[in-house]
Amino acid sequence: MTAAADLPRAILVGVDFGGDSPFDASLDELALLAESAGDLPVARITARRKAPDPAFFVGSGKADEIKALVEGHRAEAVLFDQALSPAQQRNLERHFGVAVADRTMLILEIFAARAQSHEGKLQVELARLQYLSTRLVRRWSHLERQRGGIGNRGGPGEAQIELDRRMIGERIKSVKERLVRVKKQRGTQRRARERSGTFRISLVGYTNAGKSTLFNALVKARTYAADQLFATLDTTTRQLYIEEAARSASLSDTVGFIRDLPHKLVDAFEATLQEAADADLLLHVVDASSPVLDEQIAEVERVLRDIGAGDIPQVLVYNKLDNLDAAQQPRELCDVLELEAGVRVPRGFVSALQGRGLVELRGLLASAAAGTLSADLKSMHTSSICDPATNAVQAEPLATPSDGVVEASAEHHPPQPQ
Repeated sequence: MTAAADLPRAILVGVDFGGDSPFDASLDELALLAESAGDLPVARITARRKAPDPAFFVGSGKADEIKALVEGHRAEAVLFDQALSPAQQRNLERHFGVAVADRTMLILEIFAARAQSHEGKLQVELARLQYLSTRLVRRWSHLERQRGGIGNRGGPGEAQIELDRRMIGERIKSVKERLVRVKKQRGTQRRARERSGTFRISLVGYTNAGKSTLFNALVKARTYAADQLFATLDTTTRQLYIEEAARSASLSDTVGFIRDLPHKLVDAFEATLQEAADADLLLHVVDASSPVLDEQIAEVERVLRDIGAGDIPQVLVYNKLDNLDAAQQPRELCDVLELEAGVRVPRGFVSALQGRGLVELRGLLASAAAGTLSADLKSMHTSSICDPATNAVQAEPLATPSDGVVEASAEHHPPQPQ
């Protein structure tokens, strides 16, 4: 294992543009991304601007401050929490004298390192190629670029750029064609599950919410799980026998979401994310100990809408109870929560690591698989929502997120103890 002293040292930069632009003043998530990519954050700096500076993104004065930090900490990279244009990246690298990466590049590097399956590697390669194609100006800036006379519009640098762009374009076309075949194969597998009448459940959620740990706990699998961002990229599907409903279900563990997930990655992972879009039920896993869980829930809901999965019935699973202190523990392991626009969903509290709350969660899954998850929660006390014995006698169809009555706080934080 690489010692911390041997890791590349990085300066973290975030800019608050105000308005609706996302901004993490702590830069904690960027730090986690940096660590996941193999860098060691040694300093953090933030700035406020009304708009990005066309040349240096942060402006020349702040760029000088960052350069001083680079020299003072002997840093080897500067990482930005927002997307940079190719020109801004090139100018900053020249100014700092070290490598510069934005949030998109960091995520792409992590995905490239973590992808294991053939499909996952293809999807990451497509996203990286599309990202690289916009940054050829930086790759070939060392080549000559002089304008000649009439009929001579550029030097060898421009010729090389055109050649490189053509090669990347051909590779993108090839990878897309291979992904189309992968998508067809996944479609065949999904149709086979549909013909068999299998109830399809997909785990979704913000990265590092504990989806893979919950997946392993439910199906007793050994999918790789770790306390890091994007530990799992490749979709894994296993059969889950729900004894209380006397039927089998397929449970899929999908790639985690994150704020400002690059659209190129969302597009590239279309085949993988389709597992969520085609599910009968979504288990939306949330890190109950996260100080920004409201924002994380909202981001996941946004991506689900983008991929056509916004109307699929879901159960919120607040994971990592083992990270909460006694005062934050829930009174009950099941209740109902109201999200935005009056959307109501059942909610379960679990510790996938310790196994706490799994019996109640399986009760919810049994009710959903049997089609008896009550559409009218007005007559039910929260303590009975996850009780398979109670729900088994109900005759209502599978509830949609817009049905039911909220008995929990509209806040997304666990209810306080009695």
